[in-house]
Amino acid sequence: MRITGAVLERCGAPAPYAESRPVTVGPLELDPPRDGEVLVRIEVAGLCHSDLSVVDGNRVRPVPMLLGHEAAGIVEVAGPGTRLDVGQRVVMTFLPRCGTCAECATDGRLPCSVGSAANGAGALVGGGRRLTRSVPDGGAQEVHHHLGVSAFASHAVVSETSVVPVDDDVPPDVAALLGCAVLTGGGAVVNAGRPAPGDRVAVVGLGGVGMAALLVAVALGHEVIGVDAVPAKLDLARELGAATAVGPQEAVEQGLRAPVVIEAAGSARAFETAYAITAPGGTTVTVGLPHPDARASISPLSLTAEARTVVGSYLGSAVPSRDIPRYVELWRAGRLPLDRLVSDRITLDDLPAALDRLASGAALRQLVTF
Repeated sequence: MRITGAVLERCGAPAPYAESRPVTVGPLELDPPRDGEVLVRIEVAGLCHSDLSVVDGNRVRPVPMLLGHEAAGIVEVAGPGTRLDVGQRVVMTFLPRCGTCAECATDGRLPCSVGSAANGAGALVGGGRRLTRSVPDGGAQEVHHHLGVSAFASHAVVSETSVVPVDDDVPPDVAALLGCAVLTGGGAVVNAGRPAPGDRVAVVGLGGVGMAALLVAVALGHEVIGVDAVPAKLDLARELGAATAVGPQEAVEQGLRAPVVIEAAGSARAFETAYAITAPGGTTVTVGLPHPDARASISPLSLTAEARTVVGSYLGSAVPSRDIPRYVELWRAGRLPLDRLVSDRITLDDLPAALDRLASGAALRQLVTF
């Protein structure tokens, strides 16, 4: 079928992206779903730092690539052998889980090796790609998938292991955020940090993922410290329930400490700040994705002498089929106001300018609507 999508032509283009234009919007051909796959009509897709990290070259992926990995949509065609029904709303997640590899047996601690290999190759877990586009010589060029989803398009074919069904009462704006921002940020708190009742939680980096971590921690009754360099984000953190919201330097100078600290900014300096404000005996959880060459400095002695723990958490150490229903129940109970994470609603043509807003730190979640 013919679809319209946003394709990354090259990694590492210079900002501002509104001028360098590394992303083009145009027609593509989408093959029908194969065994274990579904065709989804995209309703809403979120723009995340994981998209930006591919555009700016921090996470090099094969190109051309149809971007987008956080989305919600409606199943229009269910391929052979799938358990999903036509008409069902689904949350799309960026890490397929085969359910049979050794990594899938770690209860979310390790990413699925099969899904990770497919993601790195720009393919689906069922093998190969379902996207092509016409080229000037009259032939067809294969287009890679982004993290098994490629949601910056009117439709996507994905493995059923990349989606989780939700009920119709969950609006698409909320459902889309569940697939990355909430799974990653909330999971960093619930699955990786595991604060005890009454524990204080700090979040360093209040973008979409960090603010989702803050929301989940507040929803679970924890006192929360929000840390960010952008004053407007600190104001919003206070509105959303943070007991304290300060800049990174102020957090360190004031001697703020928490037993569980989430680093969600994706920079070495943010990691150092998160570690510095972790209380003795506490856990520093890092979910950000800095450049592969980035290096942070911490005191090894403090790990031993203060019985510290540092945990890396990919996708919030989540099992999406288990965790998404938990967040839906918090949202239904009015304890998880995910609509507050939405800073802008845009179209595919607005993506270059939206990438610039994201890179500047001015945006939380910008939603592409179809």
